[in-house]
This record gives sequence, structure tokens and C-alpha cells, in this order.
Amino acid sequence: MGEIVPFQDLNLSPVPAVGNGNGNGNTSASGGATTSTPNFLKVPKIEPKLEPLDESPIEAQPLQEPDDDYFQDPAPLNFYSDPQNTSLPQSAVVSTEQDNVYSEYHRISELFLAAFAKRLEQQQHQQYGDEVTALDPNAGAIVPVDTENQVSPILVPRPQRKYVKRSSELVRVTDLQIEDKRYFREMVRSTRLLFDSFRVFAVAEEQKRLSAVGPAFRKPRGDLLAASVMRDRGLWINRDKRIVGPIPGIEIGDVFFFRMELCVLGLHGIPQAGIDYLPMSQSSNGQPIATSIIVSGGYEDDEDAGDEITYTGHGGQDKFGKHCVHQKLEGGNLAMERSMYYGIEVRVIRGFKYEGSISSKIYVYDGLYKIHDCWFDVGKSGFGVYKFKLSRIEGQKEMGSAILKFAGSLRAKPLSVRPTGYIHLDISNRKELVPVMVFNDIDNFGDPLHHDYLPKALFPPHLCNTGSSGTGCDCVSGCVDGCFCAMKNGGDFAYDQHGFLVRGKPLIFECGPFCKCPPSCRNRVSQRGLRNRMEVFRSRQTGWGVRSLDLIHAGSFVCEYAGVVLTREQAEIFAMSGDTLIYPSRFSSRWAEWGDLSRIYPDYVPPTYPALPPLDFAMDVSRMRNVACYMSHSTAPNVMVQFVLYDHNNLMFPHLMIFATENIPPLREISLDYGVADEVTGKLAICN
Repeated sequence: MGEIVPFQDLNLSPVPAVGNGNGNGNTSASGGATTSTPNFLKVPKIEPKLEPLDESPIEAQPLQEPDDDYFQDPAPLNFYSDPQNTSLPQSAVVSTEQDNVYSEYHRISELFLAAFAKRLEQQQHQQYGDEVTALDPNAGAIVPVDTENQVSPILVPRPQRKYVKRSSELVRVTDLQIEDKRYFREMVRSTRLLFDSFRVFAVAEEQKRLSAVGPAFRKPRGDLLAASVMRDRGLWINRDKRIVGPIPGIEIGDVFFFRMELCVLGLHGIPQAGIDYLPMSQSSNGQPIATSIIVSGGYEDDEDAGDEITYTGHGGQDKFGKHCVHQKLEGGNLAMERSMYYGIEVRVIRGFKYEGSISSKIYVYDGLYKIHDCWFDVGKSGFGVYKFKLSRIEGQKEMGSAILKFAGSLRAKPLSVRPTGYIHLDISNRKELVPVMVFNDIDNFGDPLHHDYLPKALFPPHLCNTGSSGTGCDCVSGCVDGCFCAMKNGGDFAYDQHGFLVRGKPLIFECGPFCKCPPSCRNRVSQRGLRNRMEVFRSRQTGWGVRSLDLIHAGSFVCEYAGVVLTREQAEIFAMSGDTLIYPSRFSSRWAEWGDLSRIYPDYVPPTYPALPPLDFAMDVSRMRNVACYMSHSTAPNVMVQFVLYDHNNLMFPHLMIFATENIPPLREISLDYGVADEVTGKLAICN
């Protein structure tokens, strides 16, 4: 097992002077000399580098410490006693008008807090000296805040909870073996799966509620709700120790759509500030230490060249992001300077806009950087700013942000970016909406070219004949809650308004040929076909593999696993000839993990309707197949199989639809859990 070792004792190091432009002088924000002794440093007035909390930000309380509570915690959603009741209690919500009232209340309160904070700080320092380490956020208010009776702007009030703050102990995780890496990766994977599935579920329920009361004035923030509830249940990870360096289980290139997910995983512990650091009030020697930063272009003086970064410190901006005062060497700025002196590396997460993202922005972890220089300079706006020179530590994997840009170039001009290696630009021959390319730069093997492409599974006509008439919904403009197809699914649709799978089920009924709803109906997600540009590639580890040129969202549909469906009798004959057969009954039931909220609510009951009979059929992919058949096997997959019916009503012959269980970055291999091996041969039923 890997070791968690205490970080270097900073008390054993001499107290240095604050760096100047050359990293070794004594310079203050005003250009004069300043003392280097920590006892003479004032307690930092926290001015975090605020950045937009993804799309549609909501009113929120500012941080009192860089790792304290940021957002308001909604009440727990205890609505799982009855498995059929999946809606939010009406008593647990407040109107949009009331939301606006509380938002305005918080805004006005913050104006009073800001007005009295500086005066309060001066009074406390005059009275108590340097022993003061934090301000009482309510001491400067005209009326004390009643936290017991304060109503949450999202859900019903609840008793105030006391949360354990992040540890002040700095540690490193070292000597990780292969088993350790697998363990931590699975821990991160399961935490992210819970966050994403609960986020999608919470958004779907909120949209259902808002549609019932009228037009919505703001988008539901499922990320804030999911993070709050998970923190309520103690499901945030990597907070018992403050880790310096890489976070176990998080790989370079991992992509995140929400800032709150970074907090849940412990990759970056502050929801809005760009510098995450151990504050001086918690440090053993009274000096702050930076552990991670987010580079997102929030400051006009930032310069990002990939391996080299000129990072602008925090503070000095107004609410519109314009510089209005000089920055100060305190808080995160001082922490960055101290990390430079002690030679402590920082994690770098890049945030930038990405077309097609559900939050309009993405964050990608790019590895570890060293801080080499710190100086005070005049910024483009004419105000003084602190700048930090960072360089990427050598020997790490390729940056995820660089891979994202490279994938974008491949989507536009694949042959210009890769002149050699492509043996086919579309093996589907336009049977899919997007091309499926084949890339092989290892050998001359071209097996994918020898098979007919089958975009959808081919079922026996005599078993799956829908007849000349059937029953469907009457939703002309799209399915609505309570329609015929919704009732077939137990009263709830399987997908939200964005097409994300809400919860995995034994079987999903989508609208079929006898429904009057259009192809854009929310209940026709998987039958629309492939949407992400795929690439079948030759791999030295897995033979053939599949990767996407697009970023795939967790919970989104990927493709169908297609082949020629055989009855049991037909399968026995084909097996005698040695043909490759896939047995759907052997696929692992990973669908049960998506939307499983038992870790949050002990009384959660997973969906059991409808009860499927044993799937007694096989699928021949020896001659006709699609891109899914080249997916490699993994016991920790990033996609799963979900059974779906839409073009017939035979429960024993569903479609095998593949959905993503995590955010899959471009050019990362897509893996599937093929489940149980054959009893006789001991091999997986996999054609790859």
C-alpha cells in the first residue's frame, strides 16, 4: 500500500524575505521594503480570485476562509421510501419569486458585511494584536444572522450543521503500487459516478417541478445540490489530509464540467477562488502554502504557453472583472510566494470554454508545475499586480488541454494532422450521422475493413414483428409527464431534457413507430444513432480499441452494440462452427450503478420495473458489426450497457444501448465490462 507521509517541517526552514522581480529581494506592493518576519505580517484579508461558477451563477456567501463553506446547503431529499415516488416534495420547495427575495437579501447583507469588515479587522487588531486569525462574519452586521430560521433559497430549511473543515496537515502520497493505483482510481470513479448521476437526477426533478409551476427564471444547479448533499453525507474525499502534489486516483487529462466536482474530489478545494492554499491561520509556522491553481484567463495579464505560465495573483478586481486597486501580497498571493521559496509544486487545472459543454465551460487537470519567480508589476489596466512564473515538471503525461486541442484539429482536418495511419475515413459508409474512422500506425492489419457495418441490431422478423398496428403515445409536439410512454416506464421518463440518462433501469421503453411524437422527443434518445465522432484504432495492449474525437458527457448515449441477433437454437449451431458470439446475459449489470443513491439515502430502492425474463439469445458479430464491437474489456469501465425497447415489444430481445458512466475525454480509450466468461473456454465473449 502507498504511504501518506507528512510534508517537510516548514519550521525547520529559515524565514526568508519576500521576493522581488528576481525572487530574492524585499519588495512590498508599494515598492518599499517590508519585514520578513511572519509575526509582523498582518492577518490576510481574504480577497479570493473569483471566477464564474460555470453557467448561470447564483447568489452565494463569500468564503470566510479559503476552505470554509461557500454555498448554502439545501435540505436532504428524503423521498425514497416509496420507490414509485421520485418527485421532490412540494413542501420542500419555494417559489422563484421567493428565491429572488432571498437572493436580494443576501446581496444587501454582503454590502453591509463588506462595509464593516475592514473597520472590524482594525478594531480587533488594536484590541487583540496578531493573535486574531479570523473575522466573525456576523459581527459587522446590523442585525445578527439567524442561521436556525434562515430559509434556503432552494429547499426547505433544516437545522444548522457543523462541518469538519479541511485538515491543516500537509502530506504527500508516495510509493503507490499498481493495486494502490487501481484502488484509488476506483474510489475516484465511484465518487464521480455518484456526483454525476445525482446531479442529473436532481436537475430532472427540479425541471419537473418548475415546469409544473410555470416558466423557469433560472436553470437548476444540480452541481451545487449534488455537492451539498454529498458533503452532508461525508462523501467528499481527500479532505482528511491536505495533499501536496498529485491526488491519488486522478489522472492527468481528466475532465470536469463543474468547479464543485473539483471540491468533491479534493483536487481544488475552493469553489470560486483560483488559488487553493493552506491559510496562515492554520499553518504550523504561520506561513500560507499554495497547493493548486486554476488557469482560466480570468486576469488580462495571464500568459499561458502550455509548459510555461505567467500567472496573475488574486485580488484587485471589481465585480465586473476589471482591475480597480493594486493587488496585495497576502492570502493566496503570499501562499504562492511561500510555495516558491520552499520549492513546493502546485497542481494546475485549466478552465476554458468548450463548445457543447453542459456548463459552457470545462476544467482539465494538466499536472504539476513549479513556481520559479515572483514579482510585482504594473498590469495592462495600470494597477499593480503580482505575477508568478511557473513551469511544468518534466516526465509527466501529455497535458489534457493539449489533447483537447489536438482532437479539435483531428475533427477538422484529420489527414493534415495525421498524414499517415488512417486506413479508412468512414467504415460506416455514411450509415452513421458522423464518420467512424480506422487508424493503425502499428502494423498492416486491417480487420475492421473486412466486416459489413451494421448501425443497428438486426432482430429475427418472426420474433419482433410489431404488426400493422400498435399502441403509442399521442404527444404530437413531444412526450410530457403522465403520457402513455411515461406510464410504460413506471411513471418516469428515463432521460432528462438534455438527453442524459437519469437512472439505470432493467429496461427502458422509448417511443416507437406508433407514437405520434417527433424524432426530437425526449424519449427517443438512443434511437437517434451515433452522435460522437469515433475512431477505431490499433492498440498494442488491447488489439483494437475505440476512442472518441469528441468529449463525451457522463450519462449520455454513446452508441448501440450491434450485430445479428440469434435465438438459442441458432446460437448453438453457430457456436459449433466457431463463429464469434456475444451473449447479452453475460454483460455486467453496470446499469444499476448509474443513479444508485443508496450511499446518500439508506432507504433508497433501485428500480425493478419491468422485471426482465432471462435473455436467452446471442448476437453474431463475425460478419456484420458496428463500432461498439471493438471496445475493449475492463473491470473499471467508462461505459455500460442499458437494455432498451422501442421498435418492438418482445421483452426477451432488447437493444443493447451503451451509455457513458463518466466524462470521457477525447482520444481516451472507451472500455466496457463484458462480464462473465464462458464456462467451458474460460474466455470472454468479445470479438476484439
